[in-house]
Amino acid sequence: MIDLSGKNILIIGASSGIGEEVAYTTSIQGANVILVARRKEKLHNVIEKINSHKKACYVFDVSDIDGINSMIKTIVSEQGKLDGMVYTAGISDGDVPLKYLNNKRLLDTFTTNYFGFVECVRQVTMKNMYNDGLRIVAVSSNAARFGDKAHIAYSASKAAMDASVRCMAKELSNKHVYLNSVAPSMVKTQMYIDYLKMNGYEEESDSSLSNRQYLGIIEPKDVAYAITFLLSEEARMITGVTMPVDGGFSTSC
Repeated sequence: MIDLSGKNILIIGASSGIGEEVAYTTSIQGANVILVARRKEKLHNVIEKINSHKKACYVFDVSDIDGINSMIKTIVSEQGKLDGMVYTAGISDGDVPLKYLNNKRLLDTFTTNYFGFVECVRQVTMKNMYNDGLRIVAVSSNAARFGDKAHIAYSASKAAMDASVRCMAKELSNKHVYLNSVAPSMVKTQMYIDYLKMNGYEEESDSSLSNRQYLGIIEPKDVAYAITFLLSEEARMITGVTMPVDGGFSTSC
């Protein structure tokens, strides 16, 4: 039984999709959930649905890299030291062929998907910011391994995340900090719906993904369960890894 009772879990990118589901799942396991997202109305909608008094939310855009230090300090001073952090914030710039790719597109994607992640890890692992045994989980993607045409920026940002997870896990192990990522394939979120529309699929079954991802399209709760496990004491011997949550995709390529 996973038990997060009394644990302060910071969830960044918690206003929708996987982040929203992680907020619900960890709160059910007893965690004190601290939600961060840039969309105020959606964030407040999520916090209102959580049936617990152990909750708090902060409106912040992680693309403001220089402001992350102040944001983390404010959260810790008001909510207490952290026991876990989940980084689910991320953007996709859609289909951008190489000939149309430019430095601004790359920078915009990397700022949210990668630079914000590294800076959040850097700040939460500073002295007096966390309790012993801090667990950090990042949401990556199977695109980091497999990629696809016209998805250079997104795939590269997630590959950078996974590489950094391996490096930081080793560096932070002497501080008793555990750091991992999960790599979903297609998850039934707004990003997936946009993907279907962009590629002309009217039904999920029309997508060629249904053949490769043979266990079906993943629900956000499936990813949340994996994240909750990695936040728990039961995962105490796991660090520096990227866990696939891909419905069998990686075994069919």
